[in-house]
Amino acid sequence: MKQNIVAATIVALGFALAGVFVWLGFHQLATQNRAVSVKGLATKDVKADHAVWPLNYSLDGNNLSQLYKEASGLEQTLRDVLIEKGFTDEDIRRGNTTVNDNWANYYGNTRPANQYSLSTSVVVNTDNVDLVIASQTLTNDLLEKGIIVHSYDWSLDYQFNGLTDIKPAMIEEATKNARIVAQKFADDANCRLGSIRHANQGQFSIESDQYEPWNKHVRVVTTVDYYLK
Repeated sequence: MKQNIVAATIVALGFALAGVFVWLGFHQLATQNRAVSVKGLATKDVKADHAVWPLNYSLDGNNLSQLYKEASGLEQTLRDVLIEKGFTDEDIRRGNTTVNDNWANYYGNTRPANQYSLSTSVVVNTDNVDLVIASQTLTNDLLEKGIIVHSYDWSLDYQFNGLTDIKPAMIEEATKNARIVAQKFADDANCRLGSIRHANQGQFSIESDQYEPWNKHVRVVTTVDYYLK
């Protein structure tokens, strides 16, 4: 009889301990699953550090070799004008050249007067962004000399290549801002903010100013999950 009581007591104690462990397990699991996901924003205004500026021009004629000579002469004129503006030979290169045979592709009964159309460009590729900005009246200056050059706003590319240098500080700022939001949530929920459970750096975006495209707006949004206690 005494042995039966001892055995029953041991079994009951085992069940009790098992229940405690189960409760602790569920409690720990519930605690681990208590978390908040927040976003942190960081922005920075920067100036472009590189520019690609195509100056396009075209010529029409019936003698293809003569067209190439005229195009080469016009290219040299453009180079001379750009160098006068302050650009260097290393800043200037010839763009792609295309030739269209108008007589091979025309429709209707009237053949175009000129058989060939040649299109090419001189491309300024430089880190001297300020000089590019200051030279935007170049096409008007050339027009006064009877030279028609097309420079389209959509083709003038102001670039910012210094993202690697500013990334760490911006990520740090975005993460701090995310923690501020998470802390406010924890305070409102009467919880303590714990450690980071998961973090996503997010994607950097660079947007150009509508009226001054050399001015850039860099933006990053991080997503951070925090434990709540």
